[in-house]
Amino acid sequence: MDIKVIPLSQLQTDAPGLLTRCCDSGQPVVVEIPDHRLVAIQPLDADDEDDTLISDLIDTNADFRALVEKSALSPRKPFVVNSVRTE
Repeated sequence: MDIKVIPLSQLQTDAPGLLTRCCDSGQPVVVEIPDHRLVAIQPLDADDEDDTLISDLIDTNADFRALVEKSALSPRKPFVVNSVRTE
């Protein structure tokens, strides 16, 4: 597994793009902050029974639990596949 290490400035430049690539690849990204400490960002797989982070968050964090409950109650938007429009 090739773990990418990037400076904080690179994350700040394109956070949405970098996080999307991290999730799409399934690979963690390590960010080096200015004082040379390292922070790992890794995608979570809600279907992975070995990954307990989401369960731990639900069990121990009331704000996260409320967010999950609110999401479960909200209406779902239909998944729309890009289609060709004819006029």
